Amino acid sequence: MIRFENVTKRYRGTSKPALSGVDFEVQRGEFVFLVGASGSGKSSCLRLILREDVPTTGRVAVLGRDLRALANRKVPYFRRHIGSVFQDFRLLPSKTVYQNVAFTLQVTGSSRGFIQQAVPEALALVGLDGKEKRMPHELSGGEQQRVAIARALVNRPQVLLADEPTGNLDPATSVDIMQLLARINAGGTTVLMATHEAGFVDQMRRRVIELRDGEMVRDEVHGGYGDTSNIPRLVPEEVRGAAAAAALTAVQEVQRQTADLSVVRAALAEELDAQRRAAAASPAVTRPAADATPQVVEPPEPVREPGVVEPPDVVQPQPAAARPAPAGPRTHPIVIPEVDVAELGVADRLGLSDQDDEEVGPTS
Repeated sequence: MIRFENVTKRYRGTSKPALSGVDFEVQRGEFVFLVGASGSGKSSCLRLILREDVPTTGRVAVLGRDLRALANRKVPYFRRHIGSVFQDFRLLPSKTVYQNVAFTLQVTGSSRGFIQQAVPEALALVGLDGKEKRMPHELSGGEQQRVAIARALVNRPQVLLADEPTGNLDPATSVDIMQLLARINAGGTTVLMATHEAGFVDQMRRRVIELRDGEMVRDEVHGGYGDTSNIPRLVPEEVRGAAAAAALTAVQEVQRQTADLSVVRAALAEELDAQRRAAAASPAVTRPAADATPQVVEPPEPVREPGVVEPPDVVQPQPAAARPAPAGPRTHPIVIPEVDVAELGVADRLGLSDQDDEEVGPTS
């Protein structure tokens, strides 16, 4: 069906050949993936098969014809047997879906009756029946690619060439296109597809021909994509712009708050030291001995009038000092010191008189 025999292709102005000594053969009904990095020679192979170029040396035979010996006037007739699908769809923007598909048949001189029968069949095959009157700009990317596939199949070719047919499509639509190509191949059409889609190649496990720098390095049946190190990958970049500015502002705010807190702590420590020094210089407050027992003042006995019934006695809570001591080791009772009124002036001068009564000052 397709045969490359020691094919080398050189282009003017280049020191390195696009293809160098390539040998392979594709049988009728095969589905073959042509893989490799950009510049490896995949597109050059497809152009040679379409007779857009001729090899510098070697031989390319398609459908039993040596393309080097094929006269230029016979090339259009030869291409009727080969359908081609490209990454950029290549639809005529001023024509409807029906007209785009029918255009190929009109150029080749097909009869109106054949066109009216073949175009609806091709559109139904790719799932576009009912959209014959749509314009290309009214279709999604996947639908435009389906129109391109229908245009390639309307001639009922024996070979379908697909050059990155899913390159401009989202993943879900790409899966639909690959399933469509698989159905076309199952119908007997030979499919040769150049692709970078490693996932599809690995899942479908068809024949894989790999090119590297113009040379064929692998021809594997039921193969995978192989080495993916040459496929560009996205690398996370350093956060820039507004996000980085916001992060820097947050860090600076935390640093400022920490500095302010250090200043406040230093000021408080200095104030406390000053109060301690002032308290040490003032007369000492008289304190009772640690073992002094606080006196408990008993309330006076209430006077009872004769003939008056008193209500039942209410048990009054006993002072903490009058309660029986709990079992266990004794502890020193809390002693409330007696403060001389004359010492209050010292507290005022120390600035302690405005504090709450329950707060413990530096002189306690």
